[in-house]
Amino acid sequence: MRALIASQAQPSLAERLADLAVQALVDEADLSPKPGLVDRRGSGAHSDLHLGLMHASAQSLWPAFAAMAEAAQRMGEIGQPLREMIGELGREGEAEMLRVTNGVNTHRGAIWALGLLSVAAMLERGASVERIAMAAAALARLEDPAVPYNPNSHGARVCRLYGVLGAREQAQHGFPAVIEHGLPQLLASRRAGAGEQNARLDSLLAIMSTLTDTCVLHRAGLEGLNRMRTGARAVLEAGGAASLAGRRQLRLLDRDMLALNASPGGAADLLAATLFLDRLAPAASATIGSN
Repeated sequence: MRALIASQAQPSLAERLADLAVQALVDEADLSPKPGLVDRRGSGAHSDLHLGLMHASAQSLWPAFAAMAEAAQRMGEIGQPLREMIGELGREGEAEMLRVTNGVNTHRGAIWALGLLSVAAMLERGASVERIAMAAAALARLEDPAVPYNPNSHGARVCRLYGVLGAREQAQHGFPAVIEHGLPQLLASRRAGAGEQNARLDSLLAIMSTLTDTCVLHRAGLEGLNRMRTGARAVLEAGGAASLAGRRQLRLLDRDMLALNASPGGAADLLAATLFLDRLAPAASATIGSN
């Protein structure tokens, strides 16, 4: 009887994936010092955000992530029905997030990225992170006719004005900022003995050094984007967040972002995606894929 109770108490695979997604968002929020972003020091370039709100927002998304993974398990394959279902679940998750935050957009981009990756991880149990990312891309490339078109959204206006690709395209291409920059830098910094928090900061900076972050473009234009990329590269070239020279450059980058009122929110969402995938590979993926 005890064994049966213990077995029944075990979380499902979908629940464990939702746990990982929420934990990735919490870890991203807690990471400090992040240039221009909410962290343990304060609100960064945001007047309407704080760390407690980021935590509450992340926790509010757990049911949506679990439901998306459950839908993937139930449907079993990438296709139009699954695309439309996760779109509906994502919009429901966004509505709950906005209810919890009193209308503040804390994690809209993260719902898209982590929702897709949770679904892909369910379908590609035990696979490499590259394969999971490409499965997410295949799903992202399918159109959802129920998506409301808003040409006046910040992201849409920025993409039109500057002729750049946004979060949707990052997903459709298999999250290159994560697979080619965020994850490799995270692993390299760990191997170099940087320590986990510094390795995560380096991962964020590697993403910032190449990403066309529409959040920064919206707030600070091309000047802000160029200064974000240049500043992030300067930190890494100086030795990364674990080095004294790198920390000096990181402080300068933070001052730049605050002076420009620029927040690299797109990079933050992709750092959360990086941390999510990192937990799936290699040991975690074997454990998660066993059920």
